[in-house]
Amino acid sequence: MLPLRRERWETPDDDFLDLDFLDPPPQKEELSKTPTVLLLHGFEGSSRAKYILGMLGWIGRLGWRGIALNFRSCSGEINRQPRFYHSGETSDLDWVIRKLNEHTPLRPIFIIGFSLGGNVLLKWLGEGGDQVPDCVRAAVAISVPFDLGIAAKNIDSGFGRVYGRNFLSTLKRKALEKETAHPGLIDRNLIQRIRSYIDFEDRIFAPMHQFKDAQDYWTQCSAKYFLEGIRRSTLILHAMDDPFLPGASVPIDRIGRAHCLLLEMTAFGGHVGFVEGTWPWRPRYWAEARTMAFLSDFTHCE
Repeated sequence: MLPLRRERWETPDDDFLDLDFLDPPPQKEELSKTPTVLLLHGFEGSSRAKYILGMLGWIGRLGWRGIALNFRSCSGEINRQPRFYHSGETSDLDWVIRKLNEHTPLRPIFIIGFSLGGNVLLKWLGEGGDQVPDCVRAAVAISVPFDLGIAAKNIDSGFGRVYGRNFLSTLKRKALEKETAHPGLIDRNLIQRIRSYIDFEDRIFAPMHQFKDAQDYWTQCSAKYFLEGIRRSTLILHAMDDPFLPGASVPIDRIGRAHCLLLEMTAFGGHVGFVEGTWPWRPRYWAEARTMAFLSDFTHCE
């Protein structure tokens, strides 16, 4: 078990974010150039997701500081405000980065986003462009749903329905909790009638977060529309067989026009998995090793 330490940060809008810290050893803690790596989990994930813990293990072995941000409603306790989180909500990430920089202004920061967290990361980098804080040296985005509309449709079809049922179950539960805390926010009967993920996004999730409908949400928040604004070196890892966004749907032309982006695609790897090795009881995760190798190149950049 990793020795994670939780902090609750009160947000400016009277809500909270829970962050789990993996602190470096004391001799590294005192070095101002010891990197901080902020991890952003995927849809309905948390800091306890296997891929987050695996990456934190690598970070710990390098003696770096790791921080896993739990998006609103994902830390095990529902958040206070009527909204929770979504693929395009970047204000919390921006606030966390600036707060970290205030606490340790000389420490370089790397950001790793998985799936939805990767979409949030790329959108934030693209929105910020040259105004992204200098402390952010590099980033890695893994299995990003660049087109949220395509991803949503794939969640409701084929193998994606296995995930979709789980997503829908937890989202409906959260929506009911929100309605209890904020009466009149959502029609409880409507929540109960929802039978597909896209229907939930269109009739519950989008209006809750001030979008007209699902199409409006997808158009405003899909990462593919923000790639050309990115001004920080960013590695993108994606598998051709990703069930939510197959390789043919990756916006390769847009990525190619963004000079700070490096795309690496594998034939296999699924969604966030990237397992390699010959023995199933001793798996190796290629994305973890590749991410750490990429970020290590920026540890001495000024």
